[in-house]
Amino acid sequence: MKERFINVFKTHLSQLIEWRTPWLILGLFGGMIATAIVSSYEAELDRILPLAFFIPVMVYMGDAVGTQSEMLFVRELTMGKMRLGLYLFREFIVDVAMGIICATLLYFFALIVLNDATIATTVGVALMIIMSTAGVLATLLSSLLVRFHRDPAIGAGPFTTIVQDIASLLIYFAVASYLLI
Repeated sequence: MKERFINVFKTHLSQLIEWRTPWLILGLFGGMIATAIVSSYEAELDRILPLAFFIPVMVYMGDAVGTQSEMLFVRELTMGKMRLGLYLFREFIVDVAMGIICATLLYFFALIVLNDATIATTVGVALMIIMSTAGVLATLLSSLLVRFHRDPAIGAGPFTTIVQDIASLLIYFAVASYLLI
């Protein structure tokens, strides 16, 4: 691809399929890795079943922050030059603040629903870490695509999503292993 950004209305459908499909296949393989990660914690999940209840929220919130960040980053790219270091610093501060807010809400939800302060703390801490790192990770991965002359609008979504999913699971289970297991 010669252009950094493609025009979907000027590009043949077969070319769009050719450009987009590899990213989705990469995501599929990443999903297989994510499945393997979760299955490797089967014994712990059997022992502490409520950990499984929070997997969707951990993965979703990491993806949501990452998607917001990558879309804002791509929009900034189209507007001209930017200082990546400053952008990443600002993104991190915003992500930490959002992480604290959402983690606090999830902590109290888990505490009320499960009546277990240790699990509530585990999910709260894990969510705060996941959200605090998701935007920077998505931005760095998107900037990497730009550096290699790939349109981040095509690759960033599937690529950053699966990397973030895997990172979210690893963070969640690392925190759970430290605090519970």
